[in-house]
Amino acid sequence: MLKPDTSLSPEQYLAQEEKSRDKREYWFGETYMMAGASLNHNRIANNMYKALDRLVAPRGCSVFTSDIRLRSSKEEVYVYPDVMVICGKIEIDPRQPDTVMNPQVIVEVWSDSTQDYDSGAKFKMYRKIPSLREYVMIDQTAPYIEHYRRDGHFWVLETLEGIEAVLQLRSLACKIDLAEIYRQVEWAESKSKPKSRKRKKA
Repeated sequence: MLKPDTSLSPEQYLAQEEKSRDKREYWFGETYMMAGASLNHNRIANNMYKALDRLVAPRGCSVFTSDIRLRSSKEEVYVYPDVMVICGKIEIDPRQPDTVMNPQVIVEVWSDSTQDYDSGAKFKMYRKIPSLREYVMIDQTAPYIEHYRRDGHFWVLETLEGIEAVLQLRSLACKIDLAEIYRQVEWAESKSKPKSRKRKKA
């Protein structure tokens, strides 16, 4: 585990990732350990992957899970989104062949330690990606989604709540029922709002 004040070049970070069993995200020389995923987190991410692959793969779009890394071309940042969609030619990071640079849609599933990170610093970075059109954040403790869509120079927020709601991804011309997104998810208790969460530095 790296110390907080350790500064790495992108090349050093990528070399470490090739040898490491754990995934770390890279922010301007510092690395952050990714939090462990719960059963619900995995179920939701898998459900989103399967739904998107079924709906958009026949049209030539590629759907990726968190095994594929994303690099921001505007900043020295490397992250592992839960699900990404790229339509058309895939832009590969010249430093690393398993890293892409031009997602059209990004999906993150909120974990105990990541809500503030996903909706704050991470989304701020994502907004600088020219190809990105939609950003979806899914709560794993209740049927609740925050969906941002790029509209010119602005980002429009739509909140979805309740298992009967439907997520509409306009840039992909498809709809996904929340019942499908939350299939097999087991609720510990009834909750109407997501918790406040923070990320941990490695």
